[in-house]
Amino acid sequence: MSAASRPTSKDVARAAGVSQAAVSLVLGGKWPGRVSAATAERVREAARALGYRPNLAARDLRTGRTRTALLVVPALTNEFFARVHAGAASVAAAHGFGVLLYPSPEGTGPATDPFASAPAALDGVLASSMAAQALSGIGAGALPLVMLDSDPATGPGTATVNLAIADGMRQAAGHLLGLGHRDLVHLAADVDSWTFEVRAAALAASVAAVPGARLRTRRCALGVAEAQEAVTALLTAPGERPTALVCDDDLLAAGACKAARRLGVRVPGELSVTGFDDLTLATAIEPELTTVTLPAEEFGARGMAALLTAVDGGTPADEELPVALTVRGSTGPAPART
Repeated sequence: MSAASRPTSKDVARAAGVSQAAVSLVLGGKWPGRVSAATAERVREAARALGYRPNLAARDLRTGRTRTALLVVPALTNEFFARVHAGAASVAAAHGFGVLLYPSPEGTGPATDPFASAPAALDGVLASSMAAQALSGIGAGALPLVMLDSDPATGPGTATVNLAIADGMRQAAGHLLGLGHRDLVHLAADVDSWTFEVRAAALAASVAAVPGARLRTRRCALGVAEAQEAVTALLTAPGERPTALVCDDDLLAAGACKAARRLGVRVPGELSVTGFDDLTLATAIEPELTTVTLPAEEFGARGMAALLTAVDGGTPADEELPVALTVRGSTGPAPART
């Protein structure tokens, strides 16, 4: 092999003292049960020493693969989904896959159908339930599909990877109820999505389990300005104000805090506020936001790992990642009422 030439699998086989078939098995990850672990390590070491890289283009021509996954999300203007993309792309890159991103033009609504254009250019799809209508153009079984934040019982995919959303909402509700709050309002995202249905049901059940506690619901679009408007109307309406707001998202919580501040309502002295996601925004406002922390990067990474398993012919298991409430300064004991 000349100094200027690119090393080949034949060079690796010669250096490792094995056949080219063994090199293909080892570097393709299909060696268990066919060659020994010691031989596999010898092949990998020879490949590293020679600087060998598989010719993916040639392999893809043989296998019919493009080594491209489609990620369908609402929008990357939402920090949470930007983090999901980062986690998914990292795992994909480690396996020699590229990620084609398809964000919804509407932001949080359904993306339009991307499949009619070039389904043959994809090996698999990872999709958020918040953009599930984009999947309408794909036939059953046409491509491996893994769903994020989707009902495992009815999801259309090979597998679902979820966050423990219900548990997160129970943690937020338990925190507020434990602080003595009995008059709560759910500031609910006006988005038709399974994840928000799960949050609402978990919160309602948690409040219903505590004698004397009541829960009202106000729905608004998923944005700071919309939340500010909704909470301003809520806090200036006749009758007793709630002592706690449980928000579906940190953006809604930020809008709620902004409305309270402009009305002179003290957070948390007169009104406690919780969010969901733990975006950068959560620590940019004052007081800092008590919120449910979601592992967005790991969420994307686990979803992509499940998809790659499906692409390779395996059957990935459904997963649910744990979440945790992060308590900061926006929540406190319920104010005394006379």
